[in-house]
Amino acid sequence: MKKHFLLTLILFTITICTWAQIQTPEQFLGYKPGDRFTPHHRMVDYFEHVAANNPNVKLIQYGETNEKRPLIIAIFSSAENMAKLEEIRTDNLKRAGLMDGSPVHSIPVNWMSFNVHGNESVGMEAAISAFYTLANPANAKSQEWLKNQVIIMDPAINPDGRDRYSNWYNQKMNTTLQPDLQSMEHSEPWPGGRANHYLFDLNRDWAWQVQVESQARLKMYQQWMPQLHLDFHEQGINNPFYMAPAAEPLHEQLSPFQHEFQDIFGKNTAKYFDEMGRFYFTKERFDLLYPSYGDSYPMFNGAIGMTIEQGGGGQAGRGGFNSVGDTVTLSYRIEGHYTAALSAAEVTSKNAERLLSEFTKFYKDNSTSPKGKYKSFVIKGESNPAQVAKLLELLDKNGIRYGKAGSKSGLKGFEYQSGKSNSFSTSDQDIVISAYQPKSVLAQVFFEPNPQLNDSITYDITSWSMPYAYNVEAYALETRLDPAGAYEIPAFTANVAGKTPVAYIAGWHGTRDVAFLAALLNQGIRVKYPEYSFKTEGKSFPAGTLLITKGGNEYVVDFDKKVTETANKFGITLATTMTGYVEEGKDFGSPNIRVIQAPKVALVGGQGTNSLGFGELWHFFEKELNYPLSTLELEDLARYDLSKYDVIIMPSTRGGGLSKAAQDKIVDWVRAGGKMIAIDNALNLFANKEGFALKTFDTDEEKKAAEKAADSLAKSERLAPYTEGERLAISGGAAGAIYKVDMDQTHPLGYGTGGKFYTLKNNSSKYAYLTDGVNAGKILSNDSYRTGYIGYKIKSSMGASLAIGAENLGRGEIVYFVDNPIFRGFWESGKLVLSNAMFMVGQ
Repeated sequence: MKKHFLLTLILFTITICTWAQIQTPEQFLGYKPGDRFTPHHRMVDYFEHVAANNPNVKLIQYGETNEKRPLIIAIFSSAENMAKLEEIRTDNLKRAGLMDGSPVHSIPVNWMSFNVHGNESVGMEAAISAFYTLANPANAKSQEWLKNQVIIMDPAINPDGRDRYSNWYNQKMNTTLQPDLQSMEHSEPWPGGRANHYLFDLNRDWAWQVQVESQARLKMYQQWMPQLHLDFHEQGINNPFYMAPAAEPLHEQLSPFQHEFQDIFGKNTAKYFDEMGRFYFTKERFDLLYPSYGDSYPMFNGAIGMTIEQGGGGQAGRGGFNSVGDTVTLSYRIEGHYTAALSAAEVTSKNAERLLSEFTKFYKDNSTSPKGKYKSFVIKGESNPAQVAKLLELLDKNGIRYGKAGSKSGLKGFEYQSGKSNSFSTSDQDIVISAYQPKSVLAQVFFEPNPQLNDSITYDITSWSMPYAYNVEAYALETRLDPAGAYEIPAFTANVAGKTPVAYIAGWHGTRDVAFLAALLNQGIRVKYPEYSFKTEGKSFPAGTLLITKGGNEYVVDFDKKVTETANKFGITLATTMTGYVEEGKDFGSPNIRVIQAPKVALVGGQGTNSLGFGELWHFFEKELNYPLSTLELEDLARYDLSKYDVIIMPSTRGGGLSKAAQDKIVDWVRAGGKMIAIDNALNLFANKEGFALKTFDTDEEKKAAEKAADSLAKSERLAPYTEGERLAISGGAAGAIYKVDMDQTHPLGYGTGGKFYTLKNNSSKYAYLTDGVNAGKILSNDSYRTGYIGYKIKSSMGASLAIGAENLGRGEIVYFVDNPIFRGFWESGKLVLSNAMFMVGQ
């Protein structure tokens, strides 16, 4: 007994002495939190300092950013809980049905994420302060909370964006606090610090996992499956503080307890804010519909996901005047997030048992009795194997289970392509995703044909269904269909170099094929494509098929080895032919067999362009195609030597667009043989202007009629109640409405599409069919609408309009994409169409 007491006393003394060595944030950093912005590496240093001196803190580097900054989490709890940490982790997987066995312990996991948006800059500062308080064994209150939970803290989800902002701000800030918002430190230059290195909004990437930060974080998240996830943000400087409960629309899949706990947290946090005299609001603006947020994604995984928004943002800096003349300081903003973090720890501790029981109930109820209309989803495996494989990769990342459908007939379900209910049969090549599985809710959300929208005022897009995003043939069934066994992607048989054929032949169906083409061009290998379908040695191939011919590649050393090894790298099965004399179509020496010249591509960015649209294209070239790309400043286009480039891509623009000098230079460049690809609002640079075929109306009479109708509508709206203003405003817009686009397969823009494409419409733009050009992609009628919100003012007139087109200008060409074809990098099928524009058109 005396030995035991002595040992306890020694351990207690060691702990106290150890903590006496741990510095507060102010002691370690050399300034008070809120006096300036902390560089990311100094935050990492501080977390390492605390972890090195506290045995109850475990620091893990779970990934690395594009700019080589570490992604870290701190895991901490009581000494008792840390001793059984691995069991607590696996207990959660058991509760979710992701691992066999029964849970042993009753300890929930509370995950807090900060600074997903780099210039919502209070996040990481608040994380430092909250970490010190929550992990401090001298704080009796926090130590009591830690007995009933494990806290996982990610202090900076987006280190690259965070340092882009903080480094700029620390260079520009006044030593004396200057809250004048006109002062330089309050106006970030393009592209701002919100996004990551590739200018992606990481708070829209949770489900899709396009970016390395998301991929690494979600691997860790899937290993823990927390009960609570708080996502800390900032909003405009004139807003006070937002916290859960969330606003409508709330997805119908959310459970009553998920609604209730948001209210529990909100009231608990409000109690502290009321004591401090701080203002806040709830149940407004921030909804829970789109599945790829830091609050909605955890919700669809059974947790309580909550967005926390402190007023301030990048504009506030260390302190700025709001609209009523108050100075919103960084210290004040830290206090808001700090208080919310401690409130979350408190309510988790108080509701630990119920959090666990309701988490278990969520998974049990949904896996045994899915609440959605559709209980099963079938993907036709042979409809586009390359795209199907990419879709299955996404399901694997999210832990959604699938299997082979087996041979079944007499099935009936919603056919995504037609938008109608149809009969169909399945085979062993088809895939079935049953809603009777642990990730039931997430699976249903990914594939639901038409999300229920109980409020049209939303914060983001309203449709995202995967069969449309990947352009694969699929069905949604209202009945249960269980897998007939495990589905395995057909094994790839490596290509073997042998006797050089007249041509290697490769398909053109998806991003994998484009990456293969890019790799060949990077090696100086000449590639061709036929403008017509052909048949050789008994096999048929469509227009746009890749031909790597012996003729024209005689100069390539180890030609066969390079072609076959490159194909093997991308999983491309090559066909071969020993003759250029085809059975049907055009012989390989025909003028209709076109050479793909490796284009020199430039992407326009900078002030005046949409940074997110720029980033999506930049990432696509560098990370998916590995193809060289020059980036040009929009404001400097008039001074560049554009003759260096074959293709210039103009992402969505805003404001005045191009100067007249730049516009003239672009037109001259196109006339001389250049190819311009204009996307989204960049079409405004050409629409309704002399010399261009792009028009918003077919005739002047149609334009006058539309203007008259709009004027009449505007008059009636002036009499509407003031509070209806927001709803009236969105009635003329689109928030992720999906339309079927009929593609012309005889034109290069339609190659590999199978004659169809689904566009995700986020703008209200409508353009008439080109009278002097190629209407390669058309929204034929209003019946082409599939799902998603589009305002009543424009929905009835969207039919018979251009989606994708091209017009010649001199010896060059302009390609028009009315909508962003690769939205957020997850609209997979658009990458092929965009690649057609880059590599096939105008060759």
